[in-house]
Amino acid sequence: MDTTLTAPLIFLDPEGVITGWSEGAERLLGWKTGDIVGQPYSGIYDDRGFFIGSDGPVDLDSVSVPTPDKGHVVALRSSQTKHLLERLDLTMTNADVIGSWNWDVSGDLIVTDGRFADTFGLSSKQAKKGLPLEEFVNRIHEEDRPRVADEIVRTIESGGAYSTEYRVMRPDGSVSHVLAQGKLVKGKDGKPDRFPGVLFDVTARRKAEMEAHAQRERYRNLFENLESGFCVIRMIWDDDGNPVDYEFLEINKAFARQTGIKDAVGKWIRRDIAPGHEQFWFDFYGKVARTGEAASSESPASELDDRWFQVQAFAIDGAGSDNVAVLFRDTTASKNAELSLKASEEEFRTLSQSMLNHVWTATPDGKIDWLNDRVVAFSGVAQGKLAGDAWGSIVHPEDFPAAAAAWTAAIEAGEIYQAEFRVRRHDGVYRWHVVRATPVKTEQGDIRRWVGTNTDIEHAKLNEAALAELNATLEERIAERTEQLLQSEKALQQSQKMETIGKLTGGIAHDFNNLLQVVAGNLQLLAKDVAGNERAETRVTNALAGVNRGAKLASQLLSFGRRQPLEPKVINVGRFVNGMEDLLRRSIGETVDCEVIISEGLWNTSADPTQVENAILNLAINARDAMDGAGKMTIEAGNARLDDSYTTGHEDVSSGDYVLIAVSDTGSGMDEETLEQVFEPFFSTKPEGKGTGLGLSMVYGFVKQSGGHIKIYSEPGHGTTVKLYLPRSVDEEHLEEQIVSGPAVGGSETILVVEDDDEVRATVVATLRDLGYNVLTARDAQAGLSVIESGIPVDVMFTDVVMPGTLKSPEMAKMAIAQRPDLVVLFTSGYTENSIVHGGKLDPGVELLSKPYTRESLDGRIRHLLANQKQRTMPAAKTGAAATHGQSGPAAPKADKLTIMLVEDEALIRINTADMLEDMGHTVIEAGNAAQALKAAEAQDFDILVTDVGLPDMKGGELAKEIRRLKPNVGIIFATGESEVPAGADEDAVLLMKPYSDNSLKTALKQVR
Repeated sequence: MDTTLTAPLIFLDPEGVITGWSEGAERLLGWKTGDIVGQPYSGIYDDRGFFIGSDGPVDLDSVSVPTPDKGHVVALRSSQTKHLLERLDLTMTNADVIGSWNWDVSGDLIVTDGRFADTFGLSSKQAKKGLPLEEFVNRIHEEDRPRVADEIVRTIESGGAYSTEYRVMRPDGSVSHVLAQGKLVKGKDGKPDRFPGVLFDVTARRKAEMEAHAQRERYRNLFENLESGFCVIRMIWDDDGNPVDYEFLEINKAFARQTGIKDAVGKWIRRDIAPGHEQFWFDFYGKVARTGEAASSESPASELDDRWFQVQAFAIDGAGSDNVAVLFRDTTASKNAELSLKASEEEFRTLSQSMLNHVWTATPDGKIDWLNDRVVAFSGVAQGKLAGDAWGSIVHPEDFPAAAAAWTAAIEAGEIYQAEFRVRRHDGVYRWHVVRATPVKTEQGDIRRWVGTNTDIEHAKLNEAALAELNATLEERIAERTEQLLQSEKALQQSQKMETIGKLTGGIAHDFNNLLQVVAGNLQLLAKDVAGNERAETRVTNALAGVNRGAKLASQLLSFGRRQPLEPKVINVGRFVNGMEDLLRRSIGETVDCEVIISEGLWNTSADPTQVENAILNLAINARDAMDGAGKMTIEAGNARLDDSYTTGHEDVSSGDYVLIAVSDTGSGMDEETLEQVFEPFFSTKPEGKGTGLGLSMVYGFVKQSGGHIKIYSEPGHGTTVKLYLPRSVDEEHLEEQIVSGPAVGGSETILVVEDDDEVRATVVATLRDLGYNVLTARDAQAGLSVIESGIPVDVMFTDVVMPGTLKSPEMAKMAIAQRPDLVVLFTSGYTENSIVHGGKLDPGVELLSKPYTRESLDGRIRHLLANQKQRTMPAAKTGAAATHGQSGPAAPKADKLTIMLVEDEALIRINTADMLEDMGHTVIEAGNAAQALKAAEAQDFDILVTDVGLPDMKGGELAKEIRRLKPNVGIIFATGESEVPAGADEDAVLLMKPYSDNSLKTALKQVR
């Protein structure tokens, strides 16, 4: 039977299904337990906030409390007025009353109704007449009897209200929990008169309370004994509603062990424990509190000893509540192990990628899950295509069954796997490998994974087969080997012959260049003396033409001897060949069909562009001549790799990636004897007088000097193919540098000429003095350094590279520049196997003028280097000082502020000039070469172009024409060391001679506008 004190409770599981229904809930909502248990809670609670009773909506208050099994207990409560009315109604109708009494205190007789007497097992008739108090007290449970007697005595003594609970032993042996409520009534004399009261049966409520208490104890014991930590926290928000802290309301025993936090209840994590606690935790719990949605995470807490926690959080009292329940455990050890394992995996994979061998891993059951890049590159099959059991797809079909059976046996036994079988390469060729895999086991002996390697043993297999064959046919093999040795000896002799010829031709070319320099210098000086004598001028001109042809011949000899100074650039051969197509077609004539084929994805190579062009042109002309001017020539450019199997037969070739240039013709071809001599200088298959025999020699020397390889395939009647292999470069492509030349203008500076050859030195001195320069001389590097150390002013040191003596020219130059930083050094040489050319390549920053050189090229280089040096050493602060101190200068340009494109390859000069222009209030767009300038011109507008003439990738005059084509109204200023604007420049172009100041720059700006 329910009473007015029975709690209305609804029990829910984690899915919101009703699992329990108290009598109090039945009383408030009218639903029977059997009708409601198993139904969803949402079925009795609508979206207006009303509960749905059996008779319609009911306005009730509710409180929801989470249970440890993630369910909830909902307690119902009516409004105060309704609750009181309900209690009054139940009391008046005796729905919860099991009896009433009236005790005559003075007569010690208690009169009760029948139900009261039945409860105590007394006769109803006797009870109506009255029984002493002792009869009733003796029926009270013996454990409650003393307490009840004392409470009756206190009530009589105090005269107050009486209310107590106790147990009654019923006649059938059962025990009922009752609530006795009464009040002492005194007589007129103030003495106790009677004591009426009502008895309520609270057995059901007490049973529910005990069950609830037992359940709470069970859950409390559960959480207290959990290895996982548990706590209830209250979120702390700032004024803007952002979560900034939380307070611990409740914790279990494992909490401190899992977190290291002592006495946490009542403390705020950020304020009292860990000020630097990550904001993530506050945002994480704050979201759970706001949304009411449970969430989980595994995250670090740096201030809690760098621990990691796996957390489950759920809201208490639904969305919007500040309280959040948290179940968590410390996963630091497993997380550190996981991170260590991951780091170990990364280290293993990095190490594996650096190995030359094939490396792979597999799961405990033998499924391939990772391969290093060597396997992928070798097989040509992507990672995912060989995963699992797909590795058999690259194993030779004859070898696979045995290899797979051995692998299965190793997996079952957990032992090392080793087998030999053939693996298919990307080109379809099978190569023998020894494959070995080792199981990696845990401390418990379980296989965690397999680590395997594949080692190429093709050569060993070949040697093994060769040995077997040799043993079988020893005599035949000896004869064969003897023949091979003879061939090797022949190849060695050929190589030594080519090397010897190369040294001879290089030395001859060096001496020849010096002789040509003497002849050329004197002829140029003689040209001034015979000026006006037409016949003499013609002879001098013809003589100079002969010098030029001799210089070209010497250059070809140097090419073959690998002694020419190469200036390699990173180029794309495809674009280079396409750019030569018109030149090639003009060179070979219209009767030869020329086809150019460029592969997609062509790599870059590092080579001297001029020599590449000469090599291709030489091969094309040779092909034309071999076809008698009619046939088909094919030029191909593609990527190629020379592997060990190829390079083992060529001692001077390294394995690796190359860019291939192949020139093929349909001509007469060559026999074997001709092929053996084809690279020798002065050997030619052409009729006498039709060729020098240096074309292929030059190509051979250039390719070898560039670290490449050259191969000719030819048969009589089947044409010829010449293949050039130039080493691959992974750097970005550079534009080809062009040399600026112009008429000789001379100067008055002092030049120190250091040259050991008396005739060459005399010619150079005469040429320089004829140009107006002051000239000092020295016979060797030590003498040249002595001149510098003497303190005599010197503007330019012009020195040969190779001279006698212990002090070398480069060391002399370094020591001289250390003493005089403004000194300009220009090297010259006709033979470059020396200290400024390493591996046939000019050192960066070295200025070299190759012999023989013209009067104009010598003067042009000197003027350009002097102008750049003067501009580089002119401080911006000094040039800008005039305006600051009020010195007079030209009027400012028409516009107060101009946008100026400044193009200068010397960085210091560019910075200096940019500072001047910006100090004048102008905006500067800087460019280091023509390509950068043209790119900027397409994207931006500007008013004036200020450009050097000697740019690395285009002449300044040509750049100005391109700029004028893009922007016709732009003003042009040429900032140069030359005395006049470039030929063909527009009439309105202005000359600004280096070195210039801010005043001269202002004047130029005024003139151009």
